[in-house]
Amino acid sequence: MIKIFSAQQIREADSYTIEQEPISSIDLMERASKKCSDWILQNLNETNHYTIFCGTGNNGGDGLAIARLLMNNGKQVKVYGINTGNESSDFLVNKNRLLKESIHYAEFKVTDLPVIRKDEIIIDALFGTGLNKEISGIAAECIKFINSTDAMVISIDMPSGLRADYPLFETKSEIVKADVTLSFQFPKRSFLYPSTGNYVGAIVLLDIGLNAEFIEKEKTNFYFITQNDIAEIIKPRSDFDHKGSYGHALIIAGSFGKMGAAILSAKSCLRTGAGLITVHVPKCGVSILQTAFPEAMVIADEEEQYISSAKLTTTFNAIGVGPGMGTHQQTATMLKKLIQDYRTPIVFDADAINILAENKTWLSFLSPGCIFTPHLKEFERLTSKPSDDFQRQELQLEFSKKYQCYVLLKGHYSSLTTPDGNCFFNSTGNAGMATAGSGDVLTGIITSFIAQGYSCKQACIAAMYLHGLAGDLAAKEKGKHALIASDIIEHLPNAFKEFSSP
Repeated sequence: MIKIFSAQQIREADSYTIEQEPISSIDLMERASKKCSDWILQNLNETNHYTIFCGTGNNGGDGLAIARLLMNNGKQVKVYGINTGNESSDFLVNKNRLLKESIHYAEFKVTDLPVIRKDEIIIDALFGTGLNKEISGIAAECIKFINSTDAMVISIDMPSGLRADYPLFETKSEIVKADVTLSFQFPKRSFLYPSTGNYVGAIVLLDIGLNAEFIEKEKTNFYFITQNDIAEIIKPRSDFDHKGSYGHALIIAGSFGKMGAAILSAKSCLRTGAGLITVHVPKCGVSILQTAFPEAMVIADEEEQYISSAKLTTTFNAIGVGPGMGTHQQTATMLKKLIQDYRTPIVFDADAINILAENKTWLSFLSPGCIFTPHLKEFERLTSKPSDDFQRQELQLEFSKKYQCYVLLKGHYSSLTTPDGNCFFNSTGNAGMATAGSGDVLTGIITSFIAQGYSCKQACIAAMYLHGLAGDLAAKEKGKHALIASDIIEHLPNAFKEFSSP
């Protein structure tokens, strides 16, 4: 997993690398800048015209070095500087190096705005992780100009105006809207939340060779999940295993008019490896489910249109509850009894979360290790309305620690908080997955992994990554606009193939 460090920790990593490698700060800057220019040349080589905007700190120094490296590779480069305060020593070194080359360099002026070609790329190197105050004056005017163009924008390390570890400034402050952010070594927390991440565009992590010993030893509570992490979780299958080897899962879901949710959860549960699946539905859903998904066993509730009881006459290895279930009073009573009687972790989704949000005293009955999979509004009902995304993250961590549970908050970078106070961000998924039933699919996958004997933490991490990966594969084939939840299930086999042999 990639650790997510604060801006202060990143500065300490820089300093430790400079001291221990040893390497001078200007050479470390050169190494980082070369990583950026190499990525640009490898991925955008057809573009020949670049305009780079530089501040006078180290981020600006990166921009000046990138300008020189691009020019030395035959690109047409113009550089505009703004005075953002004191000039750093490494900025001055790179400015002197640049001025020795035949390159366009000028101060940015509102009265003499640059002419930006349609086919060129803007590189934003105004402010990095050191920003600690709102942007105003000529710097704000420069960012307004960058955002007003139709050119592709690449931000170096961070979009200028954004902070690594804090929400947006209370008063309106200009922020570069990047198409791509070339981030040094680590993602920043602000990249991963809706209100701040909207400025980041595609995240590209560039390994600039910061000291591995420092990274290993430095503590953090925030992590970014990668494909290698999932490869270490997924277990191989033995030739002599049978369906009993992979657990029996129970999905309690559905109500009149919402049987699709039960079908999606059940299908995704079996599709991700559970040996057996039983679905508890109201009477009206029995024929629907057995027709749509013949691989599932079905328990019919006593009530016709909603679920009123859950008599666990069979030993189940995992239970998922909530998709399409509704919030009828008898359904709520069933959920309370389930929580009290079933003393192993339960996966709560959708209406199960909504019922608990209306009956918060029941949370004290939870067994340790239960899993909640809310979207943003469901989470607000469960806790409270936060002032910003960073406060929401704190509420999520507090909830996990208080009730010794896992909270998988769904979103573009879904985040999982754990009872021990850690947070894991997912790196797969796309906007096409913002569609009805996508969350029901995720519930089925988590329940499946728990039934197969994975720990709750492993089940959540693997489930959200594979769910997102299947969505990415589906989007490549179907497009984001046309993607539906069934497409995610359809592409789960190919997602699994990334980690195991057929």
